[in-house]
Parts: sequence; structure tokens; C-alpha cells
Amino acid sequence: MIWCVEDDAGIREIETYTLQSTGFQARGFEDGAAFQAALRTQRPELIILDVMLPGKDGVTLLRELKADPALRDIPVIMATAKGAEYDKIQSLDLGADDYLVKPFGVMELVSRVRAVLRRCRPREAAGPVLAWAGLSLDPEARAVTADGAPVTLTYKEFELLRRFLSRPGVVFTRDQLLSDVWGIDYAGETRTVDVHIRTLRQKLGPYGGCIQTVRQVGYRWEGNT
Repeated sequence: MIWCVEDDAGIREIETYTLQSTGFQARGFEDGAAFQAALRTQRPELIILDVMLPGKDGVTLLRELKADPALRDIPVIMATAKGAEYDKIQSLDLGADDYLVKPFGVMELVSRVRAVLRRCRPREAAGPVLAWAGLSLDPEARAVTADGAPVTLTYKEFELLRRFLSRPGVVFTRDQLLSDVWGIDYAGETRTVDVHIRTLRQKLGPYGGCIQTVRQVGYRWEGNT
């Protein structure tokens, strides 16, 4: 079930109709209050969340969603106004999985929904636990600890860290990381990688310094154990 949170009735109807006509179940909400009330009894597979909403705006709703342990893993695509770069960066920083820039085409909507769902479905082979000094990443439990304390990461932050820890010292280009973590058909910018690296560094505390910037190339994991 895909939920569309959009106050413009015309856009909301187009979103839900398009998704339903391409094989998805979809439900629309006109504001954050109705959306949050429904979350008490149901859990969607993915949420398309408009930034500009009456009452609580989409960014506030996203922040509250990602702060709830029971809901934070639900993929979210933000819908932003054309040219609103701050909204895009802020949303990605808070854990959004992708964004749509209005006005967007119906096929772009479907393509991005399918791409996010593919990326966010659990992999069959989780792999071994990865460790670096006091940092540990358990792919099966999707858990990270730093010196015994849990570290809460978004899906993409977790996948970035997994790649670094699995190949320490190897330089990953921004395009490689976009392809591996966001999907080969992701039509984003490399700035998206930089935003997620910045928040990942902050969350890892002293271990964040192990993510080293390779100028004009990308990033690598390197540091003292």
C-alpha cells in the first residue's frame, strides 16, 4: 500500500489513480493529521509526502516519522516545489529516500516508487558482521554499535557504512556510491552522496573521521584501529 499525503485534491487523485492503474494499492490523505491518525492502525509500504501541507508541514512529519522506532524504516519520497533545493537537502538529511520535483510526470512517479521499493527490500544474503575497532555493523540485524552504544542510521547511511567497512582503504567514487546505494536508475546528483556522508560522519562520532574525502574523486574508509 502506497500512501500519498497531498493537500491538493487534483494532484492527490492523479497520484493514487496512477499508482492503482500500474498495479499498486494506494490511499490519499489531505493533511498530516489524517495521515498520522491512520498510522496508529496501519503501516504503508511507502509514503509520498508533500513538503507544503496545512498544519504540520511535510518536513516536520518526516522528522517525527524517522524518530519513531516502529516507523522509521518506512521508505519516504518527498514532493518538493521546483527549485526548492533547501527542502530537498533537508529532507534527504532527515532520512528521506528520494524526492520528486513538482510538476512531475506520472511515469516518473511510478519509476521512482519502484526504484525505492527495490532498494529498500531486505537482501536475502545479509553477510557477516563487520567490525572496525569499537564499531560493529550486523547486516542481518541491521544494527550498528559504537563502543557498545547503538547508532541509529537510515537505510542509505547503513548501506554506505556497510560498503566502507567491507572494503577499508578502497576509494569509492560518488557515482559508484549512487549506483550501489541509490540504484543504477537513480536520477539524482552526487551532492546527495555528500549530504548522506556528512550525516553519517556526525552519527558515528569519533569513528566518523575514518570516512576520508578523496578530493575530486569520492570517499574511503581509513583510520587507526
